[in-house]
Amino acid sequence: MDSSAWDTRYANTPGLVWSAEPNRFVVESVAGLDPGSALDLAAGEGRNAVWLAGQGWRVTAVDFSPVAVERGRELANRQGVPVEWRVADVTMYRPVPGSYDLVLISYLHLPAAELAGVLAAARSALRPGGTIVVVGHDRANLDGGTGGPQDPAILLTPEAVVDGLAGMRIQRAETARRPVPTEGGDSVDALDTVVVAARPSG
Repeated sequence: MDSSAWDTRYANTPGLVWSAEPNRFVVESVAGLDPGSALDLAAGEGRNAVWLAGQGWRVTAVDFSPVAVERGRELANRQGVPVEWRVADVTMYRPVPGSYDLVLISYLHLPAAELAGVLAAARSALRPGGTIVVVGHDRANLDGGTGGPQDPAILLTPEAVVDGLAGMRIQRAETARRPVPTEGGDSVDALDTVVVAARPSG
């Protein structure tokens, strides 16, 4: 969907479209990292950006939906944490090279060429020793999981993400299960790609 379609979806949904809680894999992936400067690309309503700010990170959050960015500002204000918000299309956004200790890409689903461009920009934005975390719906989710986009052309695989992070030290690359609560009180699993990589220090 383009930015206007996302604006409509956010504007027509009472409350948050997504949870205010951070993604579980984001929390796992940054555990043990010393807080520094973080860039959240395609931040949506800011749940991960706001959580990172609450952990002491200096966060810049980027999304192409002005409605989502405004909701992110409201969430940050309610939780009393500072986040720098920017309205921009991450397929064209070029962060300053070598300026972040952490780059997060969470549930951004694009055709392969566009995703490769975003990964390249994210890679260059990292300082030596910095970490990139990529989380999204895995292609295996089509047959083995629940929810998410149904177009295989925009779904992730660990291998495709790793291919876009050439030269980085891969710390985690897997298809992981994420329990999703059902209305009946049970849960079913969604399948997510989770990749964590670090830019070499040398």
